[in-house]
Amino acid sequence: MTRREVLAVSLAASVMPINLGYGQGVSGRAVKAQPRGKPSGIPFNAGFTDIASQAGLREPLIYGGAEKKTYILETVGCGCAFIDYDNDGWLDIFTLSGQLLENTPQTATNRLYHNNRDGTFTDITDKAGLRRTGWASAVTVADFNNDGHDDLFVTYYGQNVLYRNNGDGTFTDITEKAGLIHPAKRWGSGCCFVDYDRDGKLDLFVANYLDFNPDKVPKPGESTFCNWKGVPVNCGPRGLPPGYVTLYHNNGDGTFTDVSEKSGLPKVKGSYCMTTVAADFDNDGWPDIYVACDSTPSFLLKNNHDGTFTDVGLESGVALNEDGMEQAGMGLGIGDVYLRGNLDILKTHFADDTAILYRNDGKGSFEDVTNSAGLGVETRFIGWGAGIFDLDNDGYPDLFWVTGSVYPEIERALPNYPFKSPRIVFRNLRNGKFEELLGEAGTGVSAEHASRGCAFGDFDNDGDMDLLIMNMNEPPSLLRNDLSGKNHWIKVKLVGTTSNRSAIGSRVTARYGDKEQIQEVLSQASFYSANDQRLHFGLGPVDKVDFEIRWPSGKSEKLAAVDADRLLIIKEGAGIVSAQAFGRKT
Repeated sequence: MTRREVLAVSLAASVMPINLGYGQGVSGRAVKAQPRGKPSGIPFNAGFTDIASQAGLREPLIYGGAEKKTYILETVGCGCAFIDYDNDGWLDIFTLSGQLLENTPQTATNRLYHNNRDGTFTDITDKAGLRRTGWASAVTVADFNNDGHDDLFVTYYGQNVLYRNNGDGTFTDITEKAGLIHPAKRWGSGCCFVDYDRDGKLDLFVANYLDFNPDKVPKPGESTFCNWKGVPVNCGPRGLPPGYVTLYHNNGDGTFTDVSEKSGLPKVKGSYCMTTVAADFDNDGWPDIYVACDSTPSFLLKNNHDGTFTDVGLESGVALNEDGMEQAGMGLGIGDVYLRGNLDILKTHFADDTAILYRNDGKGSFEDVTNSAGLGVETRFIGWGAGIFDLDNDGYPDLFWVTGSVYPEIERALPNYPFKSPRIVFRNLRNGKFEELLGEAGTGVSAEHASRGCAFGDFDNDGDMDLLIMNMNEPPSLLRNDLSGKNHWIKVKLVGTTSNRSAIGSRVTARYGDKEQIQEVLSQASFYSANDQRLHFGLGPVDKVDFEIRWPSGKSEKLAAVDADRLLIIKEGAGIVSAQAFGRKT
């Protein structure tokens, strides 16, 4: 047996049951940061500026008390999304919101902002029928009914909601009609659309964080265990009953059926589930599902091709870190970091720990390469929304994540643990290693906020990746990427025909120069968020690309010597139906 197999067997036999006696529940490793090396001095041509206010994104995202958090419900926050709801080719913005324990202002609502195509947005929430107050968690975006318009599914503490896009700028809550009303109050967390049986209809996977009842949870100071570093704080997640996962099958008539039992998912339990990502991690052509779990082992649900799933997280190496320790998994970045044709995983964690980078061998096994890749230098902050994207279009994916504490009370006693903290960028050094940029990526990165969700997309259609970020009790951040230099890029928008229309689960292999990179169309990643579904490839100096597309239906297509610096719209079975040349504005 390999070392990993021995570790998996021993852990499966020895993992202690969760203590339901309300012990303080954050998995911490007290990791000491690795020494920082000498800066490479290589120029980084991407620079991020927060233009949210001038763009019209000025309403604060309410989520629990600003000065103290009585319950864990107030701390987790929510996601956000880029969505082209009106199919005009420009990304609109959807932000989620929480509320307060009491005296919630009327401004606490989810919001839809229309892209005016001039760097500004207009709030059309009421016109769109999306005003809703509550404890929102996550959002996933896709065309679940294959009618040509992207729909929205939002999880809540309470009742999750499915919004059908009516195609006229409005949305309708069809949760009950779709069969998605659930009994009792749940704390919905990560969610994603996934065609798990490859029948051309998008199914729905929904995770639940934990069982929360404010009448039964001690408040800070009421239990000697509800503290962090000696300071009284809210209780959880450990000590609270864990959540579970649910799978709904799309019946093709606008309704869903709960097939969790049939799919084997009741066996997947005992962890605090957060962000979910559906993607083909073992390269067998079928979508698997990875669930980042807080302070407990994460799940990798292998698709068995027969409607069932098996959790292979332990034996695959992505349930724990390389030392076999649990981490406070929150956000997920998915991408081909090493340009080897496999989907690697970036997962964010708590303070006094590193974010973790798992390198995929393409056969269902992962290696923790956090320290060898250079990420061990950063342990200061709590990490949330994350992404693996080429921020400077040099042809090599970079790493990005947002940060922010869950304990506003801590900073007064321990100034080294601020509630608000900067964003993190690790630039790809092209040799298997990454370098943290401290100040070189612009004021939008160095600015300090208590952030949670983060969505990646090109909102101004200038050929680079911008960012939308949820900030607790502040307006969102919209980081415009002011990229310089002459690197090329290309975007791919897929439209399914036999496959689901959103092409969720499609894989694109781009070959440029001597490099090869894969990306898949995902419906959720980062932290509880939805990215631009147009796949973006930085190309460096290369100005032509060869593509291979694998559709969920099993069909494949190849395109040769495609010109760079444009958006390709590719329809299943028809090839390129549009090539739009738009680029950097001067």
